[in-house]
Amino acid sequence: MKKLFVIAAALGLASAASAQNLPSGWDELTSPEFPLAVEKSEGVCVIPMGVIEKHGPQLPLGTDVFSAREVSRRAAEKEYAIIYPFYYMGQIFEAKHQPGTIAYSPELLYKMLEETCDEISRNGIKKIIFANSHGGNTTFLQYFCQTQLYKKKDYVVYLYQPSVDRETQEKITSLRKSTVGGHADEVETSTIMVIKPELMRMAAVNSQSGENLRRLNLRGAYTGIGWYSQYPNHYAGESSGASVELGELRLASWSANLAEVIKRVKDDDVAARLQGEFFEQSEQPLETPVW
Repeated sequence: MKKLFVIAAALGLASAASAQNLPSGWDELTSPEFPLAVEKSEGVCVIPMGVIEKHGPQLPLGTDVFSAREVSRRAAEKEYAIIYPFYYMGQIFEAKHQPGTIAYSPELLYKMLEETCDEISRNGIKKIIFANSHGGNTTFLQYFCQTQLYKKKDYVVYLYQPSVDRETQEKITSLRKSTVGGHADEVETSTIMVIKPELMRMAAVNSQSGENLRRLNLRGAYTGIGWYSQYPNHYAGESSGASVELGELRLASWSANLAEVIKRVKDDDVAARLQGEFFEQSEQPLETPVW
């Protein structure tokens, strides 16, 4: 609090109270408020990540980013962090055949994320959390995290991986009307029902099939066309049983989980130290000690 008060006074703000009431959105802060937000967040920024893609016939193209941003906003209310603006530059080549999909090249996807992280770091934030809401981003983001060891960085990236406790999962299961899902399904539809009800098209929910067509049988082998072979409508599941109650449960669980991760990242002083140690040793591998 004392340090926040000193910064607030230096910036000509009324009091430390003004620093405590800062918005979490990067794009909602004023430039003079930004240093206060960096201090209050303890140098942590969350990037809510998704893509622009079809979500069945009933949900908006921005579903993933809407979800990730709402979860991040709710988490920041519990454990303050700066929330990066609408980020939709993700891996979505498997939906290029559907209207409205935005699928940038692999090179640009990587470069955009790398430069985004570099710019976040340049603004004094050294801990960056990816809060991803799109399944197709997962392997890309894991790869990106691993490549942070290629060259020296003055920041650490963390990929938030949601988990649901057994009790919450049992509640979700009890509220569901269907047993199949995976994309634009009952749970995801319920989430948007809470976040963006004005963008719902529930009258169209059964106008297309979300059934797995099982057109390719390659047990033990992976291929990029696999998802298309199963779900050419880019819709997996059944959504007519969606409810606000189910959506609120999912949002509450995910945001509470993310808030805990933000707190752990704030408390983490090991990852940056080990990263620095690793880079030093990688420059002189013959001198690396044996544990």
